This record gives sequence, C-alpha cells and structure tokens, in this order.
Amino acid sequence: MKILVTGGAGFIGSHIADFLVEKGFENVYVEYWSGENLENIRHLGGKIKLVKFDIRDSKKVKEVISKIRPDLIFHLAAQSYVTVSWEKPRETLETNIFGTFNLIDSVIEEGIDPVIISACSSAEYGMTYENEIPIKETKKFRPISPYAVSKIAQDMMSYQYHQSHGLKIIRTRIFNTTGPRKVYDACSDFAKGIAEVEYGISDCLRVGNLEGIRDISDVRDVVKALWLLYEKGKPGEVYNICSGKGIKVGELAKILVKMAKTRVVVKRDESKIRIIDDPLYIGDNSKIRALGWKPEIPIEKTLLDTLNYWREKLKVHSP
Repeated sequence: MKILVTGGAGFIGSHIADFLVEKGFENVYVEYWSGENLENIRHLGGKIKLVKFDIRDSKKVKEVISKIRPDLIFHLAAQSYVTVSWEKPRETLETNIFGTFNLIDSVIEEGIDPVIISACSSAEYGMTYENEIPIKETKKFRPISPYAVSKIAQDMMSYQYHQSHGLKIIRTRIFNTTGPRKVYDACSDFAKGIAEVEYGISDCLRVGNLEGIRDISDVRDVVKALWLLYEKGKPGEVYNICSGKGIKVGELAKILVKMAKTRVVVKRDESKIRIIDDPLYIGDNSKIRALGWKPEIPIEKTLLDTLNYWREKLKVHSP
C-alpha cells in the first residue's frame, strides 16, 4: 500500500510518520515544504520517502499524485496556527482552501480512488454557548478567525467532493492536540518556558489568559484515532477527535511548574492574549468512541513528555 502524508514534517504529520513506520509500512511518502521536523523524519530511515512541494502549486501536486498514485492520503498540509491567520489571512486561505482543492482535483484527474483523511479543525465551531457543551459534530459554525473560515471551506469541500464524485473522504475535526514537537500552544509554550528557566535562558514563565477551559488530547492518541478512521470510518462522515474532558489552562501551567527542577516565577504577558478566546471549549467524542477509540495517555504524561522534549531541544542553547 502506498501512503501519502501531506504536511508530514509538521507536528501531527511527523507523528503519523512514526506510527506508520512502527506498523511496518515501507511505501510512505511524506510531503513537506518547511523543515520543521525533517530531522525526526530522516531518523526513521529509508522507509520514509521525502517529497518536497508546495501544496498551493497545482502543477506540482498533480505531478506527485500521478507519480505516487497513493492508496491512502492523510491530508494535514496547512497553515495551522490561529494567531498567524490574523497576521497572514491570504496565505492561510490560499494554503488551506486551494491546497485542499489541488489535492482533490489531482486525485480526480489521475482517476485513482484513495481513502483521504481530511484533517479539519474544532476551530470551525467557533463561538460556543454553554448549552452547546460538549460540542457535537452537528453544532452550528460560528468562526472567529481566518483559520477557522479556511478549515470550514476545507471541510465542506471534502464533503462536496465525496457527494459529487464519490471520493472516499473522511473528515476529522481535531480539537486541541499537544505533545512532543508541538509549538505555539499553551502546553508547549509553558513547557518551553520552564525549560528556559531551568537552563537560565529566561528569568520567569510568561503566560497569557489562564482562565480558559480546553479539551486537550495527546498527539499519539490522535494519530491512533486517524488510523482507526481509515480502518472503520465512513466516507462522507465527520468525526470529532477530542478527549471529551475540559482542563483549565492555568491548571496545565501548575502541573508543569510542579515538574520543574527549579523554582519558576510566573508572570502575565499581555502580548500572549489572543484577539478572541473562547472561555469554554469541550468536544463530544461519542461518535468516534463508537468505532472503538478512546484517549489513553493521561495529561500528566503528555505534559512531562513535552517538557522533556524541550529540555533536550534547548540543552545545546543553555549558557
């Protein structure tokens, strides 16, 4: 079986590459544009084939699909940061919307019939009222960022092409996901900040809003969910991938501070406050649970593994 992972050098994509190698697959093609996790991919050896192209380049996407003719595609290539989407809305929309179109159009043009796992986002749900918690797949969209709008377009495009062309596309709405290699989320920022304090790089841990409640999953659990959807998911359907539990952002910081090897002073930093930030965001995972998935990794292990990742990564930069 030939497997293509778009965005394979990104956070979730690199963990999918780990998973596929562990399962013994040898025809795994990893698309990348930036070098975020390339070293990790290269350490996996010759079973991973690196393919560099920009998902926005329709001609190149067609060339790659024609050459590989994949049986399974994990589509994760994206501009995936909410904050960046406010700074670069055009890049976000072009990457996430036209990148998805280029991939789907190439599959149709090549006349192949792969299973496509389309990685959408819980950000699509947007503004949420308390009576809508936990968030089900049927909740109304109220997007509050360019990123959310782009993911709604990807989601609906995936649905439309399943309906109009019979493509075997399974949509996923992934909630907050963290773990080793993650950047630019609360867990990762806290872990990195604590490692910097331990190494004397920083004098304190700077934090933003600690009052929000989030549904957070370990990336390794998320990867297992994505694989299960390939095995048991129904094309055309959409599935939340989430823990189904809420944890206060401030509690995440407290757990990590207790894990520190030195005293950590916590200071509020206004620059870390988002333009709009939902106070409560918890998903309903009953639909994917019915297929046999459940989160297994406790948040304490996720946070410790993330902290140790940053300790190792920052070791060479310590004074």
